[in-house]
Order: sequence, then structure tokens, then C-alpha cells
Amino acid sequence: MLVHSVFFWLKPELTDQQRAEFRRAVEGLGAIESVRHRWVGVPAATERRPAVDHTFSLAFTTVYDDVAGQTVYQVHPLHLEFLRSYRSYWTRIQIYDAD
Repeated sequence: MLVHSVFFWLKPELTDQQRAEFRRAVEGLGAIESVRHRWVGVPAATERRPAVDHTFSLAFTTVYDDVAGQTVYQVHPLHLEFLRSYRSYWTRIQIYDAD
């Protein structure tokens, strides 16, 4: 199993409509056939602690059977189109992969 977690810091000048469009696009990446599970969310209203980062705008976590499944995702046309269409929406992206 491989867990792929992506954190986006969106540009502050994006409109609410652009933010909603971005979230829908991220959710749509779950349609890629190698994605077994997916979660999309914003920072939780948990206690502020030094070890917890609440500064990101949107988080996207996907689970694959293995590294090969995640590789399918990376080169899939839906993912490549997402990158082309929305790369300009964020100021920072941070990815963590775990198995």
C-alpha cells in the first residue's frame, strides 16, 4: 500500500468560485483507476500546537495498492490536465508519500 498526501497553499487572491472549482478538480482526481481511496479536506479545527500545521488551504490524500499504482496516477491524463490547469492556483505544494 502507498499513501500519497498532497498539501496545497492556494493564492490568497483566488475567489470563492475559483477555490470551489479547484476543490472539485482535486476531488475529480479520485476517478483515476489506480486510486483505491481518497480524502479531500481543509485544516481541521483542532488545538493549535507547535507540531500541527494549520497553514495549508487544502489537503488531498490518496491510497494505492503499491508504488506502481501511484505511478499510473502520476502520468494519467486527468492528473496531467489538472497540473496544467491549476498549477497557477497555488503558491506552495508539499507532498508526503508513505508505505
